[in-house]
Amino acid sequence: MKTRIITAAVLLPVFFAILYIFPPFVLTIVVSIICGIAVFELLNVTGIGKNKKVLVYAIISAVLVPQAIYISALYDAFRADTILVQTESGGYIIPEPVFFSLTLITLIFSLFFILVCLLFIEAVLAFKNEKVEEKGKHLKFRQIPIVICAGIVIPCMLSSVVSLKAMPYGHFFVLLPVISTILTDSGAYFTGIFFGKRKAFPKISPHKTVEGCIGGVITGTIGMMIYGMILTSVTYTTSMIIVFPALMIYGIIGAVVTEFGDLVFSFIKRKYDVKDYGKLIPGHGGVLDRFDSIIFTAPVMYLLIWIFPAIVY
Repeated sequence: MKTRIITAAVLLPVFFAILYIFPPFVLTIVVSIICGIAVFELLNVTGIGKNKKVLVYAIISAVLVPQAIYISALYDAFRADTILVQTESGGYIIPEPVFFSLTLITLIFSLFFILVCLLFIEAVLAFKNEKVEEKGKHLKFRQIPIVICAGIVIPCMLSSVVSLKAMPYGHFFVLLPVISTILTDSGAYFTGIFFGKRKAFPKISPHKTVEGCIGGVITGTIGMMIYGMILTSVTYTTSMIIVFPALMIYGIIGAVVTEFGDLVFSFIKRKYDVKDYGKLIPGHGGVLDRFDSIIFTAPVMYLLIWIFPAIVY
C-alpha cells in the first residue's frame, strides 16, 4: 500500500501536467507509448506475444493509432480555419468539427486493413511451418481478433483522450474521464474496505463488493459535480456555460463504465490466471492494470460530450 501511494503521489502531478498544461502533441506521444506497452502486456498474458512478428505488428499499429487521431484533428482544424460558413445575418462562422471525421476513418481503416493482411499472411505461412507450430508460436485463427483488439480497438478507445484534448477548451474536457476514473476507483476501494460485506463478482474480482460498487458510483458522481463547480469559478470570464444536470449524467455513466472497464480486464487476468499485467508501475502492476478503466471511460465521455453537452462554449 505504501509503495502504491508513493507511486501515485509522484505520477499524478506529472500526468495532470501532461493532460492540462502541455500541448496536445505531448499527450499524443505519451498515449502512443502507453498503447504500445499495453499491447505488449496483453499479448504476453494471452500467450500470443511468443510470436515476435505478430507482437511487433500489433505494437506498431497501436503506436500509430493516436498519431492518426492527432493528425486527423490537425487536418480538420486546418479545414475549419479555411472554410467559413455564412450565417443568416450575413456574418461568417467557423463550422463545428464533425463527429466522424472522414480523415480519421480513412487513417484508422488503413491501419486496420494493413494489420489484418499481415496477420492472415503470418497465420497462413505459420500453418505450413510445423516447427513453428511445435514451439507454440503458431498464430491460430481464433487469436487474430485478440490481436486486432490489442492493436486497433484498445488504442482507439484510449486515444479518445487525444480527441478530447484537441477540442476547443480541450484542457477542461480531457480531465473528465480522468476525474471519473480516479474518484470512482478510490470511492469503490475505500467504501469496500469500510462497509463492504457482499461480494459482487467473486469469481472475477474477489475483492469487489456490492457496497464498494455503489460507493464508487456515488463518489464518481459527486466528484464530477465538484469539478463543474470548479469550472464555473475559473471560467467566469469566458463564454462557457456548465450544465449541471448533464454533468450529473456524466458522473453516473462514467462511474458505471469505469467499474465495468476494471471488471473486463480483471476477467482477462482470471481467464489466463495472472495476478497483474506487468510490473512497470510499482505498487500498481502494469500499464493495463492502471489504465484499464480509462480505456472504457474516455470514449464514453467523448460520446456524452456530443450527445449531452455539459460544457457549452
